[in-house]
Amino acid sequence: MFGCIILGALLYFFTQTSAKGSTQNSLANYNASHTNATSVSNERPDYHFTVPDKWKNDPQRPIYFKGKYHYYYLYNKDYPNGNGTEWRHATSTDLIHWQDHGVAIPKYTNKNGDPWSGSVVVDTNNTAGFGKNAFIAIVTQPSANGGAQEQYLWYSKNGGNTFTPYGKKPILSNPGTADFRDPKITWDARSKHWIMLMAEGNKIGFYTSTNLKKWTYTSGFLTENVGILECPDLYLMQATNGAYKWVLGASANGRGAGNPNTYAYWTGSFNGKKFIADRQEPKWLDHGFDWYAAVTFDIAGASNPYEQRYAFGWMNNWDYVNNTPTMKEGFNGMDSIVRKIRLRFNGQSYGLSSQPIGAISQLPASTKTVQRLEVEGTQALDISGASYQLDTDISWSDLKNVGLRLRESADKSRHVDVGVFVEGKYTYVNRAYTGHPDTNGKSLESKAAFNTDKKKVHLKVLVDTNSIEVFVDDGTVAYSSLIFPNKEDQGISLFAEGGKAVFENLVIRQFNS
Repeated sequence: MFGCIILGALLYFFTQTSAKGSTQNSLANYNASHTNATSVSNERPDYHFTVPDKWKNDPQRPIYFKGKYHYYYLYNKDYPNGNGTEWRHATSTDLIHWQDHGVAIPKYTNKNGDPWSGSVVVDTNNTAGFGKNAFIAIVTQPSANGGAQEQYLWYSKNGGNTFTPYGKKPILSNPGTADFRDPKITWDARSKHWIMLMAEGNKIGFYTSTNLKKWTYTSGFLTENVGILECPDLYLMQATNGAYKWVLGASANGRGAGNPNTYAYWTGSFNGKKFIADRQEPKWLDHGFDWYAAVTFDIAGASNPYEQRYAFGWMNNWDYVNNTPTMKEGFNGMDSIVRKIRLRFNGQSYGLSSQPIGAISQLPASTKTVQRLEVEGTQALDISGASYQLDTDISWSDLKNVGLRLRESADKSRHVDVGVFVEGKYTYVNRAYTGHPDTNGKSLESKAAFNTDKKKVHLKVLVDTNSIEVFVDDGTVAYSSLIFPNKEDQGISLFAEGGKAVFENLVIRQFNS
């Protein structure tokens, strides 16, 4: 993905009105209380990964080596006054707490420019000839060849702390297309060769190699109605019915067809050279506005490596990347919480589901529980907070709209809403009534179809100082979005419109800063 940053918009993002379930008319009026808000949250998140300073965007797939996950991401030390990204390095044992190791692949070391997205592997069998367990990164750079996007190899012999370029020439030249980036490398044990996926406009290209230096094109997977693809992904999973399926993913923009602008994926078969999808239309791993350039990766030490895997994404959107008040604290860039994903079979088709990793439950927190509440209208809880996990079961017989109002102001005019719009048969996250980054009013309410006939839902909600992530039922629907509430807006209310709802097993784990 592009490493260059376009200097951006002003910090201006308040627009909305009082809440209902759906926000088609949410820009009709202007809530004057936002004009007077002077304490918008610009603090660092309590439990999400953030860049130490300046700017971050694309995560690169983490790899596990000698007891630690090694994570590289695109970093711009010159933001907002200069462009160009480089690979910064961090490690973790639990994917919650991170140690920074500085820049591993610097920018502008030669005429090939700055390193963009790619992927890194540990070459355990020394296939590339740089030594056993050398770290090999293949990275897109806008080369000296007229700025064409081409692929370059960098290697590390010191455990991934610093990388050296393998010459000045690309290991995969541009074939004559404007978009040719984001190489994703994986080892195919069946065919005993490396596979590389390339984002090539609306196509994902497949390449093979035995030494990571010379690559052969084998096939291409064409997509429809999802825009320019970025950050492709490929992995094998065992579904809940026991079947093995390959999953092909990519960051894509389906908004023109009423779909998200996040991580699209297809299930199907793969023979080592060509992917054949079960269906042409993709599914989406996240329905929020801010889960882009996402990556998935192996769970170290898993007894069955195909049953589950990890995933996380960059929490931002190219529509408004510079519009964040966190620059007052000197940084712009955070990731979602790491999730466990698995492939479920519903009797007709396969789909991914996701849940936060278990390490979240190990964070220091105070827990408050409400066993049962009947709500008709709105009921405020005597519990408040800015950083917490909330779980609840909701059931109803007949109503229009039900859910939660979180990060709510004392006068009830500001809040972010999570719920089920029963009349419309969808779940949603609505950030129209609190601080948010979208100045155009196009990314206010995210939603996904939901079977309201069962008249119940389980919601798991992760709230941090400037983000919200929601997992519906077993996580077949997830939402990730940035929010910028006022610091003092910490109320929690339950609501039911057009009828009565029962909230049960309501558990709030308030994280200690």
